[in-house]
Amino acid sequence: MKIITFSLRTQQPLLATSFQGDPNSDVSYSYIPGSMIRGAVIRRYMKQHGLSELDLAKDEVKRLFFDGNSTCYLNGYLQSNDGYLQSNEGKRTLPIPRSWFKEKNAELTDESPILVYDFSPERGDELENPKPVGEGFWTTERGSINYYTEKRRINIHNQRDRKKGRSTQGEGEIFRYEAIDSEQTFQTVILCSSETDVQIIRDLLAKSSDIWLGGSQSAGYGHTKITNISNIIDTNAWNEVNIPIDDDRTDREFLTVTLLSDLILRDDCGQYAIIPPSTKHEISAPLTRELKKVLGGEIQPQRCFTSSTIIGGFNRKWGLPLPTVPALAAGSVFVFELGNFSLTPEQIQAIEIKGIGERKTEGFGRVAINWLNKKEGFPLKLPNKSSSIYSPGLQTDISRTLATQMAERILDKKIEQALQNYLGRKTIKGDISNTQLSRLELIAKQAVTTGDCNLVLLLLNNLPPHASSQFERAKIEPNENNYYLKQQLENWLIYPDTWSWVSNQQELKVNIANVERSINDEFAKTNKLAEKYTLRLIMALAKKATKEEYR
Repeated sequence: MKIITFSLRTQQPLLATSFQGDPNSDVSYSYIPGSMIRGAVIRRYMKQHGLSELDLAKDEVKRLFFDGNSTCYLNGYLQSNDGYLQSNEGKRTLPIPRSWFKEKNAELTDESPILVYDFSPERGDELENPKPVGEGFWTTERGSINYYTEKRRINIHNQRDRKKGRSTQGEGEIFRYEAIDSEQTFQTVILCSSETDVQIIRDLLAKSSDIWLGGSQSAGYGHTKITNISNIIDTNAWNEVNIPIDDDRTDREFLTVTLLSDLILRDDCGQYAIIPPSTKHEISAPLTRELKKVLGGEIQPQRCFTSSTIIGGFNRKWGLPLPTVPALAAGSVFVFELGNFSLTPEQIQAIEIKGIGERKTEGFGRVAINWLNKKEGFPLKLPNKSSSIYSPGLQTDISRTLATQMAERILDKKIEQALQNYLGRKTIKGDISNTQLSRLELIAKQAVTTGDCNLVLLLLNNLPPHASSQFERAKIEPNENNYYLKQQLENWLIYPDTWSWVSNQQELKVNIANVERSINDEFAKTNKLAEKYTLRLIMALAKKATKEEYR
């Protein structure tokens, strides 16, 4: 077998419809199905040869598109690093195993990873309330295990008359599309039986970088670009999980099977079945029988972590949807006890390259044998989105200047929002006259242009006794620290850099194409953002209090 790898960069939202949502909504898969990629290659093949339909009796056609032992089109999964780093095009991520568990209340954020335990080797007592990590993708980068999930876009459409271009009487039904968003990179693989087939498919892929995938293409969906088409790689130097088949994977007491894509199997009666292997069943589950056939030995099911899904599709030749079938979902993990035989590297390689089950040519039935063996907990983290691998570098001074201006304006907007949130919760209460409040507002207004807090401090320190007593009796309510108005104002004015009135300081940071702006950086200090917004806050509080009828 030979390998072709390439990336697909979405230029428009992509709708790879799954069987989720209600009848008036289309929800996309989180990946690009191999059947969709195969269909796009078939269209190019037909156009190149001037065909209106394929000749299924032709050996080349069967070999390229319909024989799972000759050519397999694997699913396009998210690419790590999103392809921005020039020296590293990123890895093809893989589905999260369903044997991964975390503490129930643990939440994965940019700042903090979560501790994950793999229950497939054995289930420990480290977690009080274990909960599956859930769906998504992962890969190992620089020694860290990173979690990836696709970005989605929700669009609302309404049914309309094709000729008039608008809804008419009896039409106008609303549809909701949840699609894979644009500007995301997916990496896929095509397995071929010969170098001749590799060259044919490579030529078809290289014919144009623009390709259209999925549904609703006339409505602004599906435009994708093909990039990074690989050289021919022999399968002896490649496997889907990027780890060698060594003694660590062959010399194990148990056989662990992890599904890297959905798996379609039939039972003894020829019906599609999603029966998980179990010692409680007198009749072997379809997966157990399939593995026994491939391995040539006895295996006994021990435990499994699985889920099921419904597989369908659309046949453009028929203009009709494909029949739906149940399948075991990607990420499912099955553990078997080996009988009186040992696994060989050749057996593992044969299963991982050929796959198992039906519709292998469309990417179904991809498995990994004895892949994971982590008995201790390990951290799962989000990739560092602020690094240069996620943000394209700016090439010109004009671009950098524009990015800087954008970052500064967005930061101003965020601070303004924080100020408005504070004002919405607070007001000045107590026996203080409008005259004193107006004087405070006027001095703060004079000082805000230069950010000179000393002008307001000078006012507070030189008030007549009667006016000073008003500031010392009034309070800003609600009052968490029990400060009187004068004490609170002095605290803000002397220490403006603390931004003590901002509750979400960690969110007051902006990054535009690696140009960062925050409330505590050199830009903020040079432009006296802390002083100016503190003075604006005092102005706004005083103005709000003068307009209130009761204090």
